[in-house]
Amino acid sequence: MEVLVVGAGEMGRWFAAAVASDVAFADADPARAEAAADALDRRARAVPLDSSESFGVVCVAVPMRVATEAVAEHAGKAEQAVVDVTGSMRAPLDAMARVAPARERVSFHPLFAADAAPGTVAVSTAAGGPATDGVRRDLEAAGNDLVDVAPEEHDDAMRTVQGRTHAAILAFALAADAAETEVPDALATPVYDQLAALAARVLDGTPRVYADIQATFDGARDIAAAAERLAETDPEDYDDLFEDVRG
Repeated sequence: MEVLVVGAGEMGRWFAAAVASDVAFADADPARAEAAADALDRRARAVPLDSSESFGVVCVAVPMRVATEAVAEHAGKAEQAVVDVTGSMRAPLDAMARVAPARERVSFHPLFAADAAPGTVAVSTAAGGPATDGVRRDLEAAGNDLVDVAPEEHDDAMRTVQGRTHAAILAFALAADAAETEVPDALATPVYDQLAALAARVLDGTPRVYADIQATFDGARDIAAAAERLAETDPEDYDDLFEDVRG
């Protein structure tokens, strides 16, 4: 069984490396698809994005902002199953149901960057079967821990896990950058060092990815509202503020 991976970026390559099947890459940039196929240490090839071939499994591995369109365009090429690793779940699964209702349909979300694999992979199954069971086994064999979750539960959690978290870290980085002087290393505290390390990790990523996360899950508005509440809280009321959060 051959797997078509639509999107030869970071997560498409991660998925291709994790599954045991032969792989075909399709990408808007044909050269990137060729490079991904060449980099895989087993049988792989590149195919045109508009290929009319059919494949056992189609994996959509594109940015969240174009996930539903990619599912609509490529799910019909699947003989057995359609899956995605885009990062959101409800919208891709709904698109799969519209375009490929007779196929197995599963959404996978690796909760890590590819260079940090293996790790935890969230899984939402709309229609399982032998092909997607095989994908699950391959991901587990690669050392990943699979956690089953409803798509709504996943997407709601990502509003905090990704949307609010990334917004808070980037807000810290922006505020620190706006300071008139840099913090001397000798004056850094453990909390500051940890936040600075997190900011460096986020800033080392791809800006478009974080933009897509904000567009999909939001978070920045909630962080802004929380910061405004903090700024307006009287020092005498900090006990109540802390109790609200701790509770």
